[in-house]
Amino acid sequence: YPSYDNYEAVEVSKTNEIPLDYSGLMGVPITFMNKYNPDQFEIIGIDRVLVEEKTGKVSRFRVDGKEIYARIVIKNKML
Repeated sequence: YPSYDNYEAVEVSKTNEIPLDYSGLMGVPITFMNKYNPDQFEIIGIDRVLVEEKTGKVSRFRVDGKEIYARIVIKNKML
């Protein structure tokens, strides 16, 4: 999974590709909310807010310099 340029998390481009054995932060599509299980995943935040808190600039996550679609950051509660 590629890492973001402007936030410490990995990019998971499709909900069905979320790794179940990864303990770090993951950026997932907003469609994740349709399948969200609060017993399994913790929601950390949304990309624009998290980047602004870190950098002071409002921006989406970037991979290889390219801004990507909106992402929700999650963490697996089971690990």
